[in-house]
Amino acid sequence: MKRGTFKHGIHPHEDGKAFSKDAAIQCIYPQGEAVYPMAQHIGAPAQPVVAVGDTVLVGQMIAQPGGFVSTAICSGVSGTVKAIEQRNTVSGRPMLSVVIDNDGQYTPLPTLGQPREAEGLTNQEILDIIRDAGVVGQGGAGFPTHVKLTMKPGVAPDTIIVNGAECEPYLTSDYRLMLEQPQMIIDGLKVVLQLFPEAQGVIGIEDNKPEAIRLIGDMVKDEPRIRIQRLKTKYPQGGERMLIKAITGREIYSGCLPIDAGCVVMNVSTICAIYAAVCQQTPLIATVMTITGDAVAKVANLRVPIGVSFREVLDMTGGLKCEAEKIISGGPLMGVAMTDLDVPVIKTSASILAMVRDEVAMWEPTACIRCGRCVVACPEKLVPPMMAHAADGGDLKEYERLNGMECMECGCCTYVCPAKRRLTQSFKFARASVMAERRKNAAKKEG
Repeated sequence: MKRGTFKHGIHPHEDGKAFSKDAAIQCIYPQGEAVYPMAQHIGAPAQPVVAVGDTVLVGQMIAQPGGFVSTAICSGVSGTVKAIEQRNTVSGRPMLSVVIDNDGQYTPLPTLGQPREAEGLTNQEILDIIRDAGVVGQGGAGFPTHVKLTMKPGVAPDTIIVNGAECEPYLTSDYRLMLEQPQMIIDGLKVVLQLFPEAQGVIGIEDNKPEAIRLIGDMVKDEPRIRIQRLKTKYPQGGERMLIKAITGREIYSGCLPIDAGCVVMNVSTICAIYAAVCQQTPLIATVMTITGDAVAKVANLRVPIGVSFREVLDMTGGLKCEAEKIISGGPLMGVAMTDLDVPVIKTSASILAMVRDEVAMWEPTACIRCGRCVVACPEKLVPPMMAHAADGGDLKEYERLNGMECMECGCCTYVCPAKRRLTQSFKFARASVMAERRKNAAKKEG
């Protein structure tokens, strides 16, 4: 089988997956309070539909979509609503949240987990179920899935791509899902294919996961509309644009959507969430997280109820075996460094990565030596030294002229830089500043 890939990218010398790849997924049931920020997705925040004092069951909707590009939030615990107030989040910003006093019983809604046949549902019914179940892209972006699957009249994808690359170092939650719940992935893909009768389904898996390729490949060999695509192991293979290029040969840019290339791309976890919502009447109330790194007492892959705190999750695996210089929510390349563990797990939480040493802080950045390694590594074919000069100088127009908005913030340039320059950090700030300026200008025009 030919390996799909894209140009440039990097091969991290230590991907860290050996720590946790053999750790089967375990379900945990924390007992502490659960906090549900109203913006766990791209788009308008959800709106609370419960009040202080209300009793809540597992699976119950506690917030409804705040608009079309929005989605519901459902409780992962049972208990009583004790507050609707501002609470801190992983990002460091406080956010309006529903706070539930967890009774520790995890009492479910009567319909939770009950089977339902997708074949008898209309397309709109499926989309409404996905919206009300709170399903979002769990690969990191958190884009509402029902919006991604809603097409304009006359527009339809020809390829539905399931992202099983999991190229981010250390993370193994998607890998474990592919080994432990392959039928759920296949059946979830069939639900999406039901929406688009002319489309084909492709499950892309990097070739450092041969067991998953073999297992799912055998299961779909007689499926006329589903195939496996073996991908070259390379970062950021799992990026949406990179994946489309690797599987279809088509290219898109920041001003495009995957549908412009005839594709819909969804993460393995998202496909499982679609199946659970449509066929098992189970909303997105838990996420599979990898607990890993050389500072944790015990590595694990856990199914964690959304809303519980990072600290309690880590404590339930034995906590830290020694002091960690850095704890990251997500992977080392695109994750977020945490300064506080007393924040809630949300729909897109993927891991707790605790490192004994902070490799980034060890080095003091020096001036660019013009080696060009970042240019060779950049999967978007950009010129990071020139972009960094514009970004650090606050020249946003020049940053845009250099196609800086095409940057996907993957971290490849920072990883390969021998001068240890914080390139990705500069680009994140510049891109956010450009977007803020665009919103400001748009508001002026509307006013």
